[in-house]
Amino acid sequence: MSNRPNQYDLAIIGGGINGCGIARDAAGRGLKVVLIEQGDLAQGTSSASTKLIHGGLRYLEHYEFRLVREALSEREVLLKNAPHIIWPLRFILPHNTELRPQWMIRLGLLMYDHLGGRKLLPATKTIDLTTDITGKPLASGYSKGFEYSDCWVDDARLVVLNALDAQQRGATILTQTQCTHAQRQAEHWDITLSTARQNAPTLIQAKGLVNAAGPWVDQFLHQTALLPTAQHHVRLVRGSHIVVPKVYEHDRAYIFQNGDGRIIFAIPYEQNFTLIGTTDCDHTTGLGHIAITPEEIDYLCKAASEYFKNPITPAQVVWTYAGVRPLYDDGASAAQEATRDYVLAVSDENGKTPLLNVFGGKITTYRRLAEDALHKLQPYYPQQTAPWTYAAPLAGGNFAITALPQLLSRLQQDYTFLTPAWAQSLIRRYGTRAWDMLANAQQLSDMGQYFGATLTEREVYFLCEEEWASSSEAILWRRTKLGLHMTLDERNYFMEWFANL
Repeated sequence: MSNRPNQYDLAIIGGGINGCGIARDAAGRGLKVVLIEQGDLAQGTSSASTKLIHGGLRYLEHYEFRLVREALSEREVLLKNAPHIIWPLRFILPHNTELRPQWMIRLGLLMYDHLGGRKLLPATKTIDLTTDITGKPLASGYSKGFEYSDCWVDDARLVVLNALDAQQRGATILTQTQCTHAQRQAEHWDITLSTARQNAPTLIQAKGLVNAAGPWVDQFLHQTALLPTAQHHVRLVRGSHIVVPKVYEHDRAYIFQNGDGRIIFAIPYEQNFTLIGTTDCDHTTGLGHIAITPEEIDYLCKAASEYFKNPITPAQVVWTYAGVRPLYDDGASAAQEATRDYVLAVSDENGKTPLLNVFGGKITTYRRLAEDALHKLQPYYPQQTAPWTYAAPLAGGNFAITALPQLLSRLQQDYTFLTPAWAQSLIRRYGTRAWDMLANAQQLSDMGQYFGATLTEREVYFLCEEEWASSSEAILWRRTKLGLHMTLDERNYFMEWFANL
């Protein structure tokens, strides 16, 4: 390929976790990469997950042993590479005598402990819920439980950090940019781009194309690339969540089994809240506006209330979010039974211009998916170097997880105006990049206008200039989650201020 600015080795459609993960891996192997996202990074599914890096305990019941093993092995890889936005979390599984027998749960957890080569995370143990602190919030009747390990992740920030790393390695990241047409030529793809900032469309060329459009993957194939097929490869399944004021005081999460065969989680969230989810519903109402339904809110409240001593009601819900997962359509009869595994399919009508389509996947295995994608593209890019992301920290994550307390202490020493909770939230967002954001600030007034809940003008400009934030929604609900801590008046004022930037 030529080095002209509008010519690339690889163009990637979709700024979710899979697209950004592939862009990062490809750029690090020496390919000239462009990533094209029609909205904001992680605006869709990748910011609407249950925010877990986990093996998927329930997938064992569907015999998806390879998927569980791969996901379990990735937990500690990702934990080492991003200890600021990923951290260990212990889960309590109360034994419901009316559902699965104890021996089945013990066997499943024994497999869960050993399938993925666990080294850093502690093993499963049996607990007495009548005496353990984790039994206190639960309704009477739950006397025995199991405690096991998985990890928590700030999903939207994981996407942004992959894009940031890709850019630092030479990739071009284009947000708020729509791919309106893609046509295969003899030696390259012609790709037409449109943005609100430009009156005329832009034409770029790329030898290969990756369709990582998530829920829009079929739409891209049929409407944008105009490929002659009516086949649909994904099953759109909506996962919805509710957030309520903190239900309990300890730092563990719960996994609850429901009588309909589904499970839900209750997870400590943003210091003062509890996150409850998810649902599994086939999504048939289009992708323009994705939101939780009143029926899903009722379902989650009732499911959680089966276990918690104090019932959860819709009136307690302070925030909701929903996302559509593009699961590979394996013909499963129920949404919760559809596979979470991914399928990568390459088409190359002339043997020179590959189109790689990404179907399915889960956030935990995004790095492995990216490696597999580059492996499938290897014949077209013999110049690409070897896999490299296994031990490569993401931006801000260049420290050991055991050093987190010292890092937090040093931040507070360097910036004495930070409260402990504020300092902790900055370390959790930025890791060592917190110093880049705070820069030479010596007092609160140096941070510019204060919008509430620790959001300041300096941080807003940092997010816009360094992390592609281009809307108040992106800042309040994806990059920081501070919208949850602000009052309605504070949010409205900030949105009006940002609109006038």
